Amino acid sequence: MWKALKARLYQGYRTGKFPTKTPPNLPERFAGRPEVDQEKCAGKEEMLSSLCPVKAISVINGKLTLDLGKCIFCKKCAEKCDGIRFTKEYRLAAMKKEDLLTDSTYYTPPLPQDRSLAKLCGRSLKIRQVSAGGCGACELDFNVLNTLAWDMGRFGIQVVASPRHADCILVTGPVSRNMLLALKKTYDAAPRPVWVIACGACAVSGGLYGESGQCEQKLDEILKVDLYIPGCPPHPSTILEGIMRLMGKGAGPENK
Repeated sequence: MWKALKARLYQGYRTGKFPTKTPPNLPERFAGRPEVDQEKCAGKEEMLSSLCPVKAISVINGKLTLDLGKCIFCKKCAEKCDGIRFTKEYRLAAMKKEDLLTDSTYYTPPLPQDRSLAKLCGRSLKIRQVSAGGCGACELDFNVLNTLAWDMGRFGIQVVASPRHADCILVTGPVSRNMLLALKKTYDAAPRPVWVIACGACAVSGGLYGESGQCEQKLDEILKVDLYIPGCPPHPSTILEGIMRLMGKGAGPENK
């Protein structure tokens, strides 16, 4: 026991200070929310659209638009056009799918329209995580939030083993044909009301597997999704900030 106490004293406090008034310490290669300069992108729309491996770039109402729900943040478009720049803005989560579309440099994280989750789970949120056919990347970045470095339990957020104890279902990966029934059974077993979180590009839109014959339906075609967290995979800070915003705990620090 004394050795364990000595080791803890030596290690010190290892939990990060997220959330703070300043952005978290993100990796140098981190690619956050993209900014689009329409003037610099003029005339390059067709080239950029054909370049995107997940068809996340299109022209909507005459403007070049990036769909973060599809984007895998490969940055190929930014390499070919200086009108697209991937920032360090990690607050990517949205409550409505249309809020994942970006065509400018202006951004304010959207707040939930439905406040019922905040009323019921503002201090405690129990999550049942379901991998509906993912590669493991989103699952790993979500699991990181349970470690000492993030300790999401200090915000009252916990992962539970049974859907019968869950307030929400967090889904990762595209909904494969083999996992469709299991996903539906998990949702049906959860007490009402229950919320659904789509974590990662595959869960939000199908990602790289959206056109696969083994993924016939998108998640929001099967269940009502309350929070979309884009990324491939989303950074732990992106996941945690999105969940906390859904709980009514603010939109996070400003990213200057």
